[in-house]
Amino acid sequence: MQEEKPAAPVPPKTHHTLQLIPLFQHTPFLHKPRNVNEQHKGELEASGFNTRIAVGLTKSVGTMWTAYSFAALAIVGLLAILGLLPPLVVVLVAWLSQTFLQLVFLPILSVGQNVLGRHAELMADEEFHTTMNSYHAIEEIMQHLSAQDAELLKHTNMLIHLLSAAGITPEQLPDVQIKNAVSPYETPSAGTQG
Repeated sequence: MQEEKPAAPVPPKTHHTLQLIPLFQHTPFLHKPRNVNEQHKGELEASGFNTRIAVGLTKSVGTMWTAYSFAALAIVGLLAILGLLPPLVVVLVAWLSQTFLQLVFLPILSVGQNVLGRHAELMADEEFHTTMNSYHAIEEIMQHLSAQDAELLKHTNMLIHLLSAAGITPEQLPDVQIKNAVSPYETPSAGTQG
């Protein structure tokens, strides 16, 4: 009888796993959209009494009713110059239009324009950041598509290599697909029914 040798331990099989890595790493853009209308409204509410008066006068001076009232003032001045109204009216209209309105409204309108212009600045700043965010996203999409293109080309080359190792040329592949493919919309011909 033959001596049985103890069975040698079988080495464990090593499994080679392919570690999958993402094709593209997303880098988020740090800008978070904000409502500049709410921000500007909050700034106006937090501003002082003088700023609110300046904004109110600036908004009211930019109306057609103010234009009509200034036109009426000019007509009253013309009637006074023509002598249809007392001479005191000429002096009062001149003082009101040349001194009071111009000297008082000029700084008030400047302050009002600065405050109202702040809204335009906030809007422009937000639009810039939103545009940069969109540009960043488009750049990342383009990089992702380029990574996918490279991966698809790599897979295509591997498939061509595997097909050629199996003895199938790429030219034969469309014929194999066409011969074996049956459209779900086609009805089998009479010769193929069993």
